[in-house]
Amino acid sequence: MAGLYFEDFEVGKVYEHEVRRTVTEYDNIMFSCMTLNTQPLHIDSNWARENGAYGKPLMNSMLTLAIIGGVGVTELTLGTTLGNLAMTDIEFPKPVFAGDTLWGRTTVLSKTPSASKPDRGVVEFLHEGLNQKGEIVARMRRKGMMMTRPK
Repeated sequence: MAGLYFEDFEVGKVYEHEVRRTVTEYDNIMFSCMTLNTQPLHIDSNWARENGAYGKPLMNSMLTLAIIGGVGVTELTLGTTLGNLAMTDIEFPKPVFAGDTLWGRTTVLSKTPSASKPDRGVVEFLHEGLNQKGEIVARMRRKGMMMTRPK
């Protein structure tokens, strides 16, 4: 598998992910409509221009979070994760707009072997999303159940 196994993760290691993604107005409208988020700040340019804090539509924060969570999958967890256990301490320190290019950085915070199942363990990650200026636009802690290396 392309992903890392539980044993491969080192506490404190930082990964700067290669995959970058420029977000578009289409992404924002499609994601907002697919998730039934009818907030005009995301889907109505006129409303956002007249009423929003930035004078233009703001990227849906859940889209930003999904991209930040996704950019490291191929490098870290593809085929070796058994699922997410928690996502906490989610923050959006800077706004994201159409045309911004997002990339991610992941830090391994901790790892704990399963007490009941020797084929897995829990790894806690800090995911940070940055824009093209290097500003942090999103941050979250995530616990993932990771497979151990097959014997």
